[in-house]
Amino acid sequence: MLITSRTIRLLMPVAAALFLGVALAIRAVDDGALRQYSGTALYASMVWAGVLFLWPRLAPAPVGVIAVLFCWMVECAQLSGVPAELSARSLVARLVLGVQFDPVDLLWYPIGVIPLAALHRRVARGVPLTPRGQQQPEGSAQGSGMSE
Repeated sequence: MLITSRTIRLLMPVAAALFLGVALAIRAVDDGALRQYSGTALYASMVWAGVLFLWPRLAPAPVGVIAVLFCWMVECAQLSGVPAELSARSLVARLVLGVQFDPVDLLWYPIGVIPLAALHRRVARGVPLTPRGQQQPEGSAQGSGMSE
């Protein structure tokens, strides 16, 4: 199945919304480490979706690298105090920029991006997403040679 840039641009906001929904659901039921670290990883996942939305033809590795570097840049900017000041005035700034630097977050950003980059690589190579040995359903797009 051929996935076009247009399809990617339609899917990435949906993916970002799903990542946000999962983060908010976890936030609603947990107030400990799971909440903090999953939120950090899912933030990076949303950034990955944003990068792929902007550059849908970019290969998986560069998308992942750009997403992680952006997250690290935002995290390191928190050392300046500017994000904390902006976050005090705006909920959106708080969600996007954070409040204070946490070196552990630097480790969690790649955790939110690496699985997505691996999935992106599989899809880009045309590798079926079904487990080995399972048959494709009759009339599936992959089995019929249909493309977008």
